[in-house]
Amino acid sequence: MRAMILREPAPIEEKPLELADLPLPEPGSDQIRIDVDACGMCHTDLHTVEGDLELPKLPIVPGHQIVGTVAARGENATRYEIGDRVGVAWLHHVSCDECEYCQRGLENLCPSATFTGLHANGGYAEAMVAYEDFAYPIPAERGSAKGFSDTEAAPLLCAGIIGYRALKVSEVEPGQRLGLYGFGSSAHVTIQVALHWDCEVYVYTRSENHRRLARELGAVWVGGARDTPPERMHSSIIFAPASWIVPEALKDLDRGGTLALAGVTMTPIPELDYDELLYWERGIRSVANFTRQDAEELLGVAAEIPIETTVETFPLEEANEALLALKRSEIDGSGVFIIE
Repeated sequence: MRAMILREPAPIEEKPLELADLPLPEPGSDQIRIDVDACGMCHTDLHTVEGDLELPKLPIVPGHQIVGTVAARGENATRYEIGDRVGVAWLHHVSCDECEYCQRGLENLCPSATFTGLHANGGYAEAMVAYEDFAYPIPAERGSAKGFSDTEAAPLLCAGIIGYRALKVSEVEPGQRLGLYGFGSSAHVTIQVALHWDCEVYVYTRSENHRRLARELGAVWVGGARDTPPERMHSSIIFAPASWIVPEALKDLDRGGTLALAGVTMTPIPELDYDELLYWERGIRSVANFTRQDAEELLGVAAEIPIETTVETFPLEEANEALLALKRSEIDGSGVFIIE
Protein backbone atom coordinates (compact mmCIF):
# COMPACT_ATOMS: atom_id res chain seq x y z
CA MET A 1 0.00 0.00 0.00
CA ARG A 2 1.08 3.60 -0.57
CA ALA A 3 1.99 5.65 2.51
CA MET A 4 3.85 8.83 3.39
CA ILE A 5 6.39 7.76 5.99
CA LEU A 6 8.64 9.73 8.34
CA ARG A 7 12.03 8.11 8.90
CA GLU A 8 13.73 11.05 10.62
CA PRO A 9 12.20 14.39 11.67
CA ALA A 10 13.31 17.55 9.88
CA PRO A 11 11.89 20.98 9.00
CA ILE A 12 9.00 20.52 6.58
CA GLU A 13 10.86 22.73 4.09
CA GLU A 14 13.28 19.79 3.70
CA LYS A 15 10.41 17.44 2.70
CA PRO A 16 11.07 14.71 5.29
CA LEU A 17 7.96 12.68 4.40
CA GLU A 18 8.73 9.95 1.88
CA LEU A 19 6.29 8.08 -0.36
CA ALA A 20 6.75 4.36 0.34
CA ASP A 21 5.16 1.02 -0.50
CA LEU A 22 4.36 -0.70 2.81
CA PRO A 23 2.81 -4.12 3.53
CA LEU A 24 -0.93 -4.08 4.12
CA PRO A 25 -1.36 -4.07 7.93
CA GLU A 26 -3.18 -6.98 9.57
CA PRO A 27 -5.57 -6.26 12.46
CA GLY A 28 -4.82 -7.88 15.79
CA SER A 29 -7.22 -8.81 18.56
CA ASP A 30 -10.00 -6.22 19.01
CA GLN A 31 -8.70 -4.32 15.97
CA ILE A 32 -10.08 -3.46 12.55
CA ARG A 33 -8.30 -2.60 9.31
CA ILE A 34 -9.64 0.51 7.65
CA ASP A 35 -9.30 1.42 3.98
CA VAL A 36 -8.59 5.15 4.27
CA ASP A 37 -10.64 7.49 2.11
CA ALA A 38 -9.65 10.84 3.65
CA CYS A 39 -7.26 12.07 6.33
CA GLY A 40 -7.22 15.58 7.75
CA MET A 41 -4.07 17.57 8.42
CA CYS A 42 -3.33 18.83 11.91
CA HIS A 43 -0.66 21.05 13.46
CA THR A 44 0.25 18.02 15.57
CA ASP A 45 1.25 16.27 12.34
CA LEU A 46 3.57 19.19 11.66
CA HIS A 47 5.00 19.01 15.19
CA THR A 48 5.57 15.28 14.68
CA VAL A 49 7.28 15.66 11.32
CA GLU A 50 9.52 18.49 12.51
CA GLY A 51 10.46 16.73 15.77
CA ASP A 52 8.79 19.15 18.19
CA LEU A 53 7.28 16.10 19.92
CA GLU A 54 9.23 13.20 21.37
CA LEU A 55 8.84 10.41 18.81
CA PRO A 56 8.45 6.99 20.47
CA LYS A 57 8.32 5.18 17.11
CA LEU A 58 10.33 5.66 13.92
CA PRO A 59 9.66 5.25 11.14
CA ILE A 60 6.06 6.42 11.58
CA VAL A 61 3.13 7.17 9.31
CA PRO A 62 1.48 10.38 10.59
CA GLY A 63 -2.19 11.32 10.44
CA HIS A 64 -4.98 11.07 13.00
CA GLN A 65 -8.14 12.51 11.42
CA ILE A 66 -9.08 9.43 9.45
CA VAL A 67 -12.27 8.51 7.63
CA GLY A 68 -12.60 5.18 5.87
CA THR A 69 -14.39 1.86 5.62
CA VAL A 70 -13.86 -1.30 7.64
CA ALA A 71 -12.05 -3.80 5.40
CA ALA A 72 -11.04 -6.55 7.85
CA ARG A 73 -11.63 -7.56 11.47
CA GLY A 74 -9.23 -9.13 13.92
CA GLU A 75 -10.07 -11.69 16.57
CA ASN A 76 -12.89 -10.57 18.93
CA ALA A 77 -13.65 -7.51 16.80
CA THR A 78 -17.45 -7.47 16.49
CA ARG A 79 -18.49 -3.83 16.89
CA TYR A 80 -18.44 -3.02 13.17
CA GLU A 81 -19.36 -4.88 10.01
CA ILE A 82 -17.20 -5.03 6.91
CA GLY A 83 -18.03 -1.94 4.82
CA ASP A 84 -19.06 0.27 7.77
CA ARG A 85 -17.80 3.86 7.58
CA VAL A 86 -15.82 4.92 10.65
CA GLY A 87 -13.53 7.65 11.87
CA VAL A 88 -10.30 7.39 13.86
CA ALA A 89 -8.82 10.19 15.93
CA TRP A 90 -5.73 11.03 18.02
CA LEU A 91 -6.45 8.69 20.96
CA HIS A 92 -5.28 5.28 19.70
CA HIS A 93 -5.70 3.13 22.81
CA VAL A 94 -5.90 3.15 26.61
CA SER A 95 -4.97 -0.23 28.04
CA CYS A 96 -5.59 0.11 31.76
CA ASP A 97 -9.08 1.44 32.71
CA GLU A 98 -7.93 1.10 36.34
CA CYS A 99 -5.71 4.08 37.16
CA GLU A 100 -7.05 7.10 39.05
CA TYR A 101 -7.41 9.08 35.83
CA CYS A 102 -9.47 6.43 34.05
CA GLN A 103 -11.60 5.97 37.16
CA ARG A 104 -12.34 9.72 37.12
CA GLY A 105 -13.32 9.71 33.44
CA LEU A 106 -10.00 11.25 32.39
CA GLU A 107 -8.62 8.54 30.11
CA ASN A 108 -6.93 11.30 28.11
CA LEU A 109 -4.49 11.66 31.04
CA CYS A 110 -3.85 7.93 31.49
CA PRO A 111 -0.12 7.04 31.48
CA SER A 112 -0.92 4.05 29.25
CA ALA A 113 -2.58 6.15 26.54
CA THR A 114 -1.11 5.86 23.04
CA PHE A 115 -1.81 8.08 20.06
CA THR A 116 -2.51 7.59 16.37
CA GLY A 117 0.29 8.79 14.10
CA LEU A 118 2.71 8.92 17.05
CA HIS A 119 2.79 5.47 18.71
CA ALA A 120 0.94 3.70 15.89
CA ASN A 121 0.87 4.27 12.15
CA GLY A 122 -1.83 6.72 11.11
CA GLY A 123 -3.83 7.80 8.11
CA TYR A 124 -1.29 9.17 5.65
CA ALA A 125 -1.71 5.82 3.94
CA GLU A 126 -4.15 3.72 1.95
CA ALA A 127 -4.92 1.57 5.02
CA MET A 128 -4.35 1.51 8.77
CA VAL A 129 -5.42 -0.53 11.80
CA ALA A 130 -7.28 0.75 14.86
CA TYR A 131 -8.84 -0.66 18.00
CA GLU A 132 -12.57 -0.96 17.34
CA ASP A 133 -13.47 0.73 20.65
CA PHE A 134 -11.47 3.78 19.54
CA ALA A 135 -13.20 4.13 16.16
CA TYR A 136 -16.36 6.18 15.76
CA PRO A 137 -19.37 5.88 13.46
CA ILE A 138 -19.54 8.89 11.15
CA PRO A 139 -22.99 10.56 11.23
CA ALA A 140 -25.10 9.68 8.22
CA GLU A 141 -28.21 11.47 6.94
CA ARG A 142 -30.99 10.78 9.46
CA GLY A 143 -34.14 12.85 9.94
CA SER A 144 -33.16 16.50 10.34
CA ALA A 145 -29.58 15.69 11.31
CA LYS A 146 -26.85 16.21 8.74
CA GLY A 147 -24.58 13.51 7.46
CA PHE A 148 -21.00 14.27 6.44
CA SER A 149 -18.94 13.41 3.41
CA ASP A 150 -15.48 11.94 4.01
CA THR A 151 -13.77 15.30 3.52
CA GLU A 152 -16.32 17.14 5.68
CA ALA A 153 -15.97 14.60 8.48
CA ALA A 154 -12.16 14.38 8.64
CA PRO A 155 -11.56 17.76 10.38
CA LEU A 156 -14.10 16.87 13.07
CA LEU A 157 -11.90 14.01 14.28
CA CYS A 158 -9.23 16.17 15.88
CA ALA A 159 -9.79 19.84 15.12
CA GLY A 160 -13.41 19.44 16.13
CA ILE A 161 -12.91 17.18 19.16
CA ILE A 162 -10.00 19.19 20.61
CA GLY A 163 -11.93 22.43 20.10
CA TYR A 164 -14.93 20.89 21.84
CA ARG A 165 -12.83 19.79 24.82
CA ALA A 166 -11.19 23.22 24.92
CA LEU A 167 -14.65 24.79 25.15
CA LYS A 168 -15.44 22.57 28.13
CA VAL A 169 -12.09 23.27 29.81
CA SER A 170 -12.55 27.03 29.28
CA GLU A 171 -15.77 26.81 31.32
CA VAL A 172 -17.58 29.17 28.94
CA GLU A 173 -21.32 29.33 29.57
CA PRO A 174 -24.11 29.93 27.05
CA GLY A 175 -24.51 33.64 26.35
CA GLN A 176 -21.00 34.56 27.50
CA ARG A 177 -18.15 36.15 25.55
CA LEU A 178 -15.48 33.81 24.17
CA GLY A 179 -12.12 34.75 22.67
CA LEU A 180 -10.42 32.51 20.09
CA TYR A 181 -6.72 33.12 19.40
CA GLY A 182 -5.70 31.66 16.05
CA PHE A 183 -8.31 30.72 13.47
CA GLY A 184 -7.17 27.59 11.72
CA SER A 185 -8.74 24.16 11.44
CA SER A 186 -9.84 23.77 15.06
CA ALA A 187 -11.12 27.29 15.66
CA HIS A 188 -13.28 27.34 12.53
CA VAL A 189 -15.18 24.33 13.94
CA THR A 190 -15.13 25.55 17.56
CA ILE A 191 -16.79 28.87 16.69
CA GLN A 192 -19.78 27.00 15.29
CA VAL A 193 -20.28 25.05 18.53
CA ALA A 194 -19.87 28.23 20.59
CA LEU A 195 -22.43 30.08 18.48
CA HIS A 196 -24.75 27.08 18.87
CA TRP A 197 -24.41 27.72 22.62
CA ASP A 198 -25.37 31.40 22.03
CA CYS A 199 -21.91 32.70 22.92
CA GLU A 200 -20.51 35.94 21.50
CA VAL A 201 -17.25 35.02 19.78
CA TYR A 202 -14.27 37.36 19.38
CA VAL A 203 -11.50 36.17 17.06
CA TYR A 204 -7.83 37.17 17.21
CA THR A 205 -5.83 36.27 14.10
CA ARG A 206 -3.24 37.91 11.88
CA SER A 207 -4.33 36.31 8.59
CA GLU A 208 -6.69 38.41 6.48
CA ASN A 209 -8.20 35.27 4.96
CA HIS A 210 -8.80 33.84 8.41
CA ARG A 211 -10.36 37.13 9.52
CA ARG A 212 -12.71 36.99 6.56
CA LEU A 213 -13.73 33.43 7.38
CA ALA A 214 -14.27 34.33 11.05
CA ARG A 215 -16.64 37.14 10.08
CA GLU A 216 -18.49 34.88 7.67
CA LEU A 217 -18.97 32.29 10.42
CA GLY A 218 -20.38 34.84 12.86
CA ALA A 219 -17.61 36.44 14.93
CA VAL A 220 -18.83 39.71 16.47
CA TRP A 221 -15.31 41.18 16.48
CA VAL A 222 -12.09 40.30 14.67
CA GLY A 223 -8.63 41.69 15.32
CA GLY A 224 -5.03 40.86 16.19
CA ALA A 225 -3.74 39.34 19.42
CA ARG A 226 -2.46 42.73 20.59
CA ASP A 227 -5.67 44.59 19.69
CA THR A 228 -8.16 45.48 22.40
CA PRO A 229 -11.76 44.33 21.88
CA PRO A 230 -14.70 46.41 23.10
CA GLU A 231 -15.49 43.92 25.91
CA ARG A 232 -13.55 41.61 28.21
CA MET A 233 -13.79 37.86 27.64
CA HIS A 234 -15.45 35.49 30.08
CA SER A 235 -13.33 32.66 28.60
CA SER A 236 -10.69 32.35 25.91
CA ILE A 237 -8.90 29.60 24.01
CA ILE A 238 -5.42 29.86 22.46
CA PHE A 239 -4.98 27.48 19.53
CA ALA A 240 -1.70 28.97 18.29
CA PRO A 241 1.53 27.49 19.76
CA ALA A 242 2.96 31.00 20.33
CA SER A 243 3.26 31.62 24.08
CA TRP A 244 3.64 35.41 23.78
CA ILE A 245 -0.13 35.43 23.26
CA VAL A 246 -0.76 34.21 26.84
CA PRO A 247 -0.21 37.57 28.59
CA GLU A 248 -2.10 39.35 25.80
CA ALA A 249 -5.08 37.03 26.29
CA LEU A 250 -4.98 37.46 30.06
CA LYS A 251 -5.16 41.25 29.64
CA ASP A 252 -8.51 40.83 27.88
CA LEU A 253 -9.86 38.18 30.28
CA ASP A 254 -12.53 39.25 32.76
CA ARG A 255 -12.43 38.55 36.49
CA GLY A 256 -13.03 34.87 37.21
CA GLY A 257 -12.36 33.95 33.59
CA THR A 258 -10.46 30.92 32.31
CA LEU A 259 -7.86 30.80 29.53
CA ALA A 260 -7.53 27.38 27.87
CA LEU A 261 -4.34 26.46 26.01
CA ALA A 262 -5.31 24.00 23.27
CA GLY A 263 -1.95 23.34 21.59
CA VAL A 264 -0.14 20.03 22.01
CA THR A 265 3.06 22.04 22.37
CA MET A 266 3.89 25.69 23.04
CA THR A 267 6.96 27.89 23.26
CA PRO A 268 8.01 28.92 26.83
CA ILE A 269 5.45 31.20 28.46
CA PRO A 270 6.84 34.63 29.43
CA GLU A 271 6.91 35.83 33.03
CA LEU A 272 3.41 36.87 34.11
CA ASP A 273 2.62 39.85 36.33
CA TYR A 274 0.46 38.42 39.13
CA ASP A 275 -1.41 41.60 40.04
CA GLU A 276 -2.16 42.67 36.48
CA LEU A 277 -2.78 39.34 34.76
CA LEU A 278 -3.67 36.58 37.26
CA TYR A 279 -5.33 38.21 40.24
CA TRP A 280 -9.15 38.25 40.52
CA GLU A 281 -9.28 34.48 40.13
CA ARG A 282 -8.27 34.32 36.50
CA GLY A 283 -7.14 30.82 35.58
CA ILE A 284 -5.03 29.06 32.95
CA ARG A 285 -5.77 25.47 31.92
CA SER A 286 -4.05 23.27 29.37
CA VAL A 287 -5.99 20.91 27.11
CA ALA A 288 -4.44 17.44 26.91
CA ASN A 289 -5.86 15.17 24.23
CA PHE A 290 -9.51 14.11 24.63
CA THR A 291 -11.69 11.24 25.80
CA ARG A 292 -13.90 8.94 23.76
CA GLN A 293 -16.87 10.67 25.37
CA ASP A 294 -15.65 14.01 23.96
CA ALA A 295 -15.47 12.46 20.49
CA GLU A 296 -18.95 10.99 20.68
CA GLU A 297 -20.45 14.22 22.02
CA LEU A 298 -18.79 16.35 19.34
CA LEU A 299 -19.91 14.10 16.48
CA GLY A 300 -23.44 14.25 17.85
CA VAL A 301 -23.56 18.03 18.17
CA ALA A 302 -21.85 18.41 14.77
CA ALA A 303 -24.80 16.68 13.13
CA GLU A 304 -27.33 18.70 15.14
CA ILE A 305 -25.96 22.17 14.30
CA PRO A 306 -24.96 21.11 11.56
CA ILE A 307 -21.28 22.07 11.44
CA GLU A 308 -20.00 23.15 8.04
CA THR A 309 -16.29 22.43 7.63
CA THR A 310 -14.26 24.50 5.20
CA VAL A 311 -11.71 22.23 3.52
CA GLU A 312 -8.93 22.35 0.97
CA THR A 313 -8.02 18.96 -0.47
CA PHE A 314 -4.64 17.54 -1.50
CA PRO A 315 -3.40 14.26 -2.96
CA LEU A 316 -1.44 12.11 -0.49
CA GLU A 317 1.78 12.50 -2.48
CA GLU A 318 1.77 16.26 -1.77
CA ALA A 319 1.92 15.83 2.01
CA ASN A 320 5.17 17.81 2.38
CA GLU A 321 3.88 20.72 0.32
CA ALA A 322 0.51 20.70 2.10
CA LEU A 323 2.08 20.74 5.56
CA LEU A 324 4.29 23.63 4.47
CA ALA A 325 1.17 25.55 3.46
CA LEU A 326 -0.29 24.72 6.89
CA LYS A 327 2.85 26.03 8.58
CA ARG A 328 2.54 29.29 6.62
CA SER A 329 -1.19 29.69 7.52
CA GLU A 330 -2.08 29.47 3.83
CA ILE A 331 -4.98 27.04 4.27
CA ASP A 332 -8.47 28.36 5.04
CA GLY A 333 -10.23 26.00 7.41
CA SER A 334 -8.81 22.48 7.21
CA GLY A 335 -6.50 20.65 4.85
CA VAL A 336 -7.60 17.13 3.93
CA PHE A 337 -5.77 14.40 1.99
CA ILE A 338 -7.86 12.41 -0.47
CA ILE A 339 -6.67 8.80 -0.60
CA GLU A 340 -7.46 7.16 -3.94
